[in-house]
Amino acid sequence: MNKSLTTIALCSILAVTACNSNSSKNTQQQDSTGHHHNHNDGHNHAHPDEHTSQNSVDWMGTYKGTVPCADCPGIETEVKLYQDETFSYKATYQDRNLTVADTGKFMWHDNGSVVHLKGKDTDTKYKVGENILIQLDTEGKEITGTLAENYKLKKAQQ
Repeated sequence: MNKSLTTIALCSILAVTACNSNSSKNTQQQDSTGHHHNHNDGHNHAHPDEHTSQNSVDWMGTYKGTVPCADCPGIETEVKLYQDETFSYKATYQDRNLTVADTGKFMWHDNGSVVHLKGKDTDTKYKVGENILIQLDTEGKEITGTLAENYKLKKAQQ
């Protein structure tokens, strides 16, 4: 009796596995570059050769902008990203005698689309785009609303 149950269970597992294997093969699609992608199977199929900000955008350089300030006209912000994944950060508060400067290493997050600047006085995330850094909120999401455009730092021309 136990041998029969074991055989039935083993056959069931093999049948389910075979069905799932065929199902994922049937959902493959080829994109314009000739790569195959599985879709609708509930899995994240990230490919190391896919384009990300980290590998397809010229992200190194100096970014500048004036971001909103709760109790001053604005904060003149400058971020420099270097190829060795270090950064320098400078924030000057308008109408005040206050400048915050920091350096450190940055990390890539969200599959290479976000840089996380972590220094002695800095802990900020930016979404990286073509010639732009978009400051993210404390939860790592884009800031929305009427002031959203003011959280974008534009790349300075060399």
